[in-house]
Amino acid sequence: MGGDYAPGVVVEGTATALCDFPDCEIVLVGHEAKLRFYIEKYGLTGHPRLRVVHAPEVVEMRELSSTSLRTKKHSSITECARLLKSGEVDGMVTPGHTGATVAATKVLVRTLPGVDRPALAASMPAERGRFIMVDAGANTDCSPLHLLQFALMGEVYARYLYRLSEPRIGLLSVGGEDVKGNALTKQVFPLMNEKFSNFVGNVEADTIFEGIADVLVADGYTGNVFLKGCEGLARSTIYWLKEVLLKNPWRKTTASMLGNAFRELKSKGSAEDIGGAPLLGINGICIIGHGSSTSRAVRNAIRVCAECIEFDLNGRILQRLKETGCLASDLTEEFRKRPQK
Repeated sequence: MGGDYAPGVVVEGTATALCDFPDCEIVLVGHEAKLRFYIEKYGLTGHPRLRVVHAPEVVEMRELSSTSLRTKKHSSITECARLLKSGEVDGMVTPGHTGATVAATKVLVRTLPGVDRPALAASMPAERGRFIMVDAGANTDCSPLHLLQFALMGEVYARYLYRLSEPRIGLLSVGGEDVKGNALTKQVFPLMNEKFSNFVGNVEADTIFEGIADVLVADGYTGNVFLKGCEGLARSTIYWLKEVLLKNPWRKTTASMLGNAFRELKSKGSAEDIGGAPLLGINGICIIGHGSSTSRAVRNAIRVCAECIEFDLNGRILQRLKETGCLASDLTEEFRKRPQK
């Protein structure tokens, strides 16, 4: 029921997913009467791989993250988290309230054994290919240990998403040298340097899109500000382009000839093909879509969810945590023994 165009685009995207992915069984969670209208509209009545779970409440975007657990215990997000916790579903997808989804899954589903905090992993375009920003907004306050685990989880996700054997890991900071940055980045830099042979060091904001790193690590506050700043700049750039290209008849003619090129350029930053970002570290697969998700984005979010399940993303994260000694208990003990600078 969440998102700018819900529940219509969610049901439409589900209809496409049921057709395209015959191995998937889908549970729609939301206000049953409102869903039935769209289920009939898109010809899904009586579909053998679709069922509906009634959730009478909705967490609005303007409400606090804790609302889903405190005052709206039967919201679609909370009911989804309960289904994931009970094992009735293998993964959940939502274009709704990100904070409420993080809160509900953390409390009800819990994190993977050895993971202290979940992190949102957003795929973003670079000059050549794409990179993953983690954390993109799940945790506003983080410790060095959290960032180290974010890097590890992002590395495993990049292996699935980009088919890379050794994804390069970078740390978002204000300078390339290890002495640059704030207290958090300075503390986590040597830890990453020790744990990851593929660590490329600090990455400054003006070089991010040059493809220096496949996984860019930051605390959720910094990551989300960066992400929203990029989205805003992209919208403004399109506005500026239209403004200058439609200034006179000659430019309009040229712009009409470049229509396909502009559509291709726009698609590079489109979230529709990616579908959604996984909340890494939760004890179950959770994909969070953009609030403005279209039906195509919903369809692809379902695809990503199914692929993460098939890839055994969580199993691989746990295996990597153990291999590198990055379980929360191991890191806490290791960090406690280090001299603090």
